[in-house]
Amino acid sequence: MSQLFTPYDLAGLTLPNRVVMAPMTRSRALTGVPDEQTALYYAQRASAGLLITEGAPVSQEGNGYLYTPGIYTDEQEAGWAKVTKAVHDRGGRIFVQLWHVGRVSHVSLQPDEAAPVSASALRGEGALSFAIGPDGAPGQQPASTPRALETDEVARVTADFVAAAKRAIRAGFDGVEIHGANSYLFEQFLNAGSNQREDRYGGSIKNRMRFLLETLDAVAAEIGMDRTGVRISPFGRLSGMSAFEAEAETWLAVAEALEDRQPAYVHLSDQLTIGGDALPTGFPSQFCKTFTGTLIAAGGFTQATGEQALKDGALDLIAFGKPFIANPDLVERMQNGGPINTAPRAAFYGGTGAAGYTDFPTWDQERDETNE
Repeated sequence: MSQLFTPYDLAGLTLPNRVVMAPMTRSRALTGVPDEQTALYYAQRASAGLLITEGAPVSQEGNGYLYTPGIYTDEQEAGWAKVTKAVHDRGGRIFVQLWHVGRVSHVSLQPDEAAPVSASALRGEGALSFAIGPDGAPGQQPASTPRALETDEVARVTADFVAAAKRAIRAGFDGVEIHGANSYLFEQFLNAGSNQREDRYGGSIKNRMRFLLETLDAVAAEIGMDRTGVRISPFGRLSGMSAFEAEAETWLAVAEALEDRQPAYVHLSDQLTIGGDALPTGFPSQFCKTFTGTLIAAGGFTQATGEQALKDGALDLIAFGKPFIANPDLVERMQNGGPINTAPRAAFYGGTGAAGYTDFPTWDQERDETNE
């Protein structure tokens, strides 16, 4: 019997199935504000058990990519409210991913063209930001050298996440996901290679976890732990993240701290399909023995491998990313044996209007066109 299409109780929020649409940066918000196309895009995919939005920067400082919709102004909040209404009108459930890229940014995106911030003043080797180049044109740019956040500034960034979470609830989101994965700011603090601090946020595993946990606790204090998820990418290697001593111990300590808190879910990002390394053999089972709450994973799943992971009991929910781009009705296609379309890479990022964004047909539309 298929488990992928069975309901699931997510901290009191009933999901109609166990398919999650993973967060995917689309770089479609030309003004940084979600628009009518954004609302349509998410509404088209509302049959997923849970939608997790693309990363929404919690401040201008937290932005590392042009045309990403933020959640730190009144206009952005109003734009997201249209998105959540469109999704809820179609019976969907949606969390927003709260994002601060840290050092994976460029001075052209920062307030007053200041240096990006990070745990330490170390540039991410090979890190790229989608920003304005020397010629004034948008494109991939080497990330700028960051400055280290001062000790008393860390609380300011936590406050930005809290403010964004409050905006999210006002905008109608069912919850938020704190983005602690894929080489961004929280991971820059967790990784002992990118974190060379000597204050209460550096050195020991406990200190390196402090920023993430303080932020999780502060957000949950405002909106509830049952409305707060966390995404992490253990052993991440993107944008200059490197191996470090006691790496497994660090991530299992994170798992223990999350077990104590029981957020709505923990979302593991396996980076093999996005240019990183696969999780070490055996680590996922260690992690899920330590964290016993709701566990989501993303990383190139197919329907068959997702079903197997649910059957094995390793995961509770399965996140699919790229398949949702060209298949707005992915759940119905999988459930009924329909064809799974592949989106051209040109459709992944950027563009304007409907093309490569909201113009992918459902299976019913494809069959109607065939029968004409």
